[in-house]
Amino acid sequence: MSDQMDASVFFIGNATTIIRCNGFTVLTDPNFLHRGQRAHLGWGITTKRRTEPAMDVYELPPLDVVVLSHMHGDHWDRVARRGLDKNVPIVTTHHAAGRLKRQGFRNALGLETWDEHRIQRGDRTLTITAMPARHAPGLAQMLMPPCMGSMLDFARQGEMDLRLHISGDTIMDPCLSEIPQRFPDIDAGIVHLGGTKIVGLLVTMDGWQGADWIQLIKPASVLPVHYDDYEAFSSGIDDFQQQVNRARLSHLVHYIGRGETYHLPIRRPGTHPQPPPGPH
Repeated sequence: MSDQMDASVFFIGNATTIIRCNGFTVLTDPNFLHRGQRAHLGWGITTKRRTEPAMDVYELPPLDVVVLSHMHGDHWDRVARRGLDKNVPIVTTHHAAGRLKRQGFRNALGLETWDEHRIQRGDRTLTITAMPARHAPGLAQMLMPPCMGSMLDFARQGEMDLRLHISGDTIMDPCLSEIPQRFPDIDAGIVHLGGTKIVGLLVTMDGWQGADWIQLIKPASVLPVHYDDYEAFSSGIDDFQQQVNRARLSHLVHYIGRGETYHLPIRRPGTHPQPPPGPH
């Protein structure tokens, strides 16, 4: 299989991945702080990193686009701000795009929920659509930066090759229910977990909600991320695995370690993709 016909996710750490498909290279939620450094979460709150990223920012390949779910220090940090090319396109929320432009990232683009941004390369297209997300319950949402999930549709000659959904930092909420209605047949989902707690409030999915998310979104395969990198996380991967097993969803989930690559299913005309072998 040629590089352009391959699809993969390389896990750097936290919610930071490199997604490749049809010759496109996408970086998600760039977080390159090292173990022991602190990420800023706003309102004077910080959290210490427990892990090392699998690569440094200067080791990144050339990028077509960065997809940023929201403006928190464990998704966009000072290392990314210094190290990324100021010309790289960044697709994110309006709130984050405004801040990024003030930092010199002139090609930051803010999307409203359900808005899309399309990148064309010859007969290949990447369409990024902003998905709903809710980063805290009730009125506490007002204290958090606006957040989005993302749908990445990779197509060639007008035919879909891969539909990949990234949850973003969200909790389970009725606003998510429209996602599978608008976007059926999701080939793969990257789910942000961790049960992150800020001032005692759950602001990302724990293991229980992660299993519920799979049942709602119905991706053909699932990659969990964002679960053990920071002290603010209260729900580890074991919690998620237990809930997935309880719900009999374990056949859908593929666990990928930092520094590992997972190969995703490419659609064939008239077929629905089957989950591929695991990471190697």
